[in-house]
Amino acid sequence: MGLADNLKLGLLFALWYLGNYYYNIYNKTALNEAGGKEGPFAYTIATYQLAVGAVWALATWVTTINPITLGRQIMPKLSFADCKSVSVLAVWSAWAHLGSVLCMNAGSVAFGQIVKAAEPVFAATVNTVFYSKPPSMAKAMMLPIIVLGVAIACLKPDKEGNYKVDFEVAAVLAGSFANLAAAFKGSENARIMSAPGLKERIGSVGNQFALSQVFGFISLIPVMLFMEGGYFMDFIKLCKSNPVFLYNCTMSGVTFYAYNELSTMTIKHTSAVTASVANTAKRVIVIVGTAVALGKPLTFEEMVGSAVAISGVFMYSLADMLFGAKKDDKKKN
Repeated sequence: MGLADNLKLGLLFALWYLGNYYYNIYNKTALNEAGGKEGPFAYTIATYQLAVGAVWALATWVTTINPITLGRQIMPKLSFADCKSVSVLAVWSAWAHLGSVLCMNAGSVAFGQIVKAAEPVFAATVNTVFYSKPPSMAKAMMLPIIVLGVAIACLKPDKEGNYKVDFEVAAVLAGSFANLAAAFKGSENARIMSAPGLKERIGSVGNQFALSQVFGFISLIPVMLFMEGGYFMDFIKLCKSNPVFLYNCTMSGVTFYAYNELSTMTIKHTSAVTASVANTAKRVIVIVGTAVALGKPLTFEEMVGSAVAISGVFMYSLADMLFGAKKDDKKKN
């Protein structure tokens, strides 16, 4: 890679991290302004964020210009069967997003990120049980480290200095649900994208994400109405009376769409090792950055737990590469 390519890649990394960081700030601020875990708008805010993404996607197709890449992006021509396949993926994606928002609403952003770091554990379970694709032994050995990190983050000392498990149950449940949905999303993405011709008909990663936003938004509407439909007019009133709340809601939707597309673009231009390091660094930056910005410093247990869990995720992502390299060396010798 030349200097220009390196500068472009560095800019993509910076924008990806910045977008992810600001999404968490806008999202948590909007949730707090709506009453936090005692408020009735978490499902509505999650749905609103996908509505912003759906509008972004439609605007992109109408103008045929992707505002992130500044390249041409045309609406794909899909059959009913194609739309049905993509909608399955979009539903899992939307549920993963909803679970993440509920998790962040129930607890701190830092704790939510620590719980979400356990996603590989759920992915391994889902792939084994539902898709008959168990992880390699090398990866399986890393899973207890991730679980240990989350467990450490849940510890709290009492007045006598003895530790006990103390955590926001709603945050853990919502984060676990998000991880489960994300695991199905990843597996369904691999299955659907392997269908003959579908990848070519969609046309680009940008179109794939745009479709997931549109179908995902539609899938969350009935869930939102069932859970919080009685408060919808109150949500409208809050948006009209509190422009700061409306701004944070809207910007959380914009930054969610932007950082997800930027992350895909960035990882496409990197090696597996670089991508693993990048994802690890991103989670550390988000945990530390949002804790400082929101005035919620990490406890000692959360710092240790996040370090252990994120290290486990990093080793999980590289386990096959390192283990395979050792096996290859033995064969050569």
